[in-house]
Amino acid sequence: MAEKNTEKPTGEEAKKAEEETPKKEEEKPVDPAVKAFNDLGASAKVIMNAVVSREYRGLTRVVRSIAGLRRVPFESGLRKYVDAWFEDNDPLTPLLQANIQAADVDMTSGTEEAPQEMTVENLGMTVKNGLVEVQAYVAILCLVRVLDKKNLTAAKEIADAMVAKFKVQNRRSLDALTAQMWFYYARVYELLDNAAETRGELLAAYRTASLHHDAMGQATLLNLLLRNYLHYNLYDQAFKLAQKTTFPETRSNAQYARYLFYIGRIKAVRLEYSEAHSKLLQAIRKAPQGPQIGRGFRLAATKLAIVVELLMGEIPARSTFTQRELSARLKPYFAITQAVRLGDLSAFSAVQAEHEALWRKDKTLTLINRLRYNVIRAGLRNVNLSYSKIGFADVAAKLGLESHEEASGVIAKAIVDGVIDAKIDHDAGFVQSKSDSTLDTVGERSRALHRRIAFCLQLHNDSVRAMQYPEKQDDKKGDGETADQRRERENQELAGGWDDDDEDDFI
Repeated sequence: MAEKNTEKPTGEEAKKAEEETPKKEEEKPVDPAVKAFNDLGASAKVIMNAVVSREYRGLTRVVRSIAGLRRVPFESGLRKYVDAWFEDNDPLTPLLQANIQAADVDMTSGTEEAPQEMTVENLGMTVKNGLVEVQAYVAILCLVRVLDKKNLTAAKEIADAMVAKFKVQNRRSLDALTAQMWFYYARVYELLDNAAETRGELLAAYRTASLHHDAMGQATLLNLLLRNYLHYNLYDQAFKLAQKTTFPETRSNAQYARYLFYIGRIKAVRLEYSEAHSKLLQAIRKAPQGPQIGRGFRLAATKLAIVVELLMGEIPARSTFTQRELSARLKPYFAITQAVRLGDLSAFSAVQAEHEALWRKDKTLTLINRLRYNVIRAGLRNVNLSYSKIGFADVAAKLGLESHEEASGVIAKAIVDGVIDAKIDHDAGFVQSKSDSTLDTVGERSRALHRRIAFCLQLHNDSVRAMQYPEKQDDKKGDGETADQRRERENQELAGGWDDDDEDDFI
């Protein structure tokens, strides 16, 4: 066999080979505005293909791309789409052109050999006055751009024109885009503090979406209506709406998380704390878990869940307050939790007064005010465990109550509710705790521990029995018959049994 040539090339040969190797051209970084322009064109192509093929699942991805395009300043490219896809006599066209200016941005492809201006025609879309779906997509991007500029008056005009243009379209390919349109329409009016004006349009749109079996539109509009009612503290109307409607099964996780959050708020105000806490925990789990995505929603849901859990008589876990992206915003709620846990009414009143503006902003002030009795109940429980007999005046001093008469009434209510086990002597003016002999008896604790140990041993024995193998047990029988011999004998007996059977059984 010929030996392989393992000699390394000399210095001159390596240098020559390196010169002959073609150098790769360094790729120039693409301008974010040009990339956003191309992405918008790709989304427009996806919309056109979906309309032609009637496969509308790709439109959901197009709607999600709005958040990414929102962060890139490319008004020059967006203006090119407005000029290319909207008719001159369209009422929406002058509004978009007036607010989306053609900025001085070099919209070129970035190659030195053939510099090419980025136009709609170069992307293969030469259609003038294009599809309604593409028009809706471009109009939503323009509305978002105007909203980011804080130009609410122009945003309101654009939103009204969009609703007038697209709500009359009865096309299933528009469902995902119109749902997004309704969201920004309601958002504009909410920022203008005129959310009540949108209620009639939203109710009519929800009725239309239900008749057209538009699941995405139903989910979005139902959440917008609930948000509208809760914005004005109309909890009864919101409860009736939720009671008479059903949330669609085919919905996105984001819309379902919002729906659970709104239902949790309604249940909490209606004193249904267990169901409210369950809904809020589901909303937190359904929300996006990224450090920057959905942080505001998770913060609002976590704040409300903490207050509801305190109203249930439980103390939230410390890990709830140590989340890295939420810990700074949850410090006031941690302080109120500490006051409730210690039963310190003076500390609770101080924290409540200090952060009252925050409670109003978070719309948890009503629920925070209900925590006063929980603080008193926790303090009474501590007093009951510490003192076998204590006067009303001393209880009022320890709990921070105004008078011993108020302390007497609070103690009586706590006894009726089963918070403490005690009896009141109104003549002598004291409360005496009843000793729980069963709880303090060592024998009862020993018997409870014995029952638990017996249960664990029984569970272990049952598990061991379930793990035994019958074949290995049969192999150890005294007759010495192996598993193969037994299997052969059973086959012979089975064959003999078939021969002896009467053929009339098969007739």
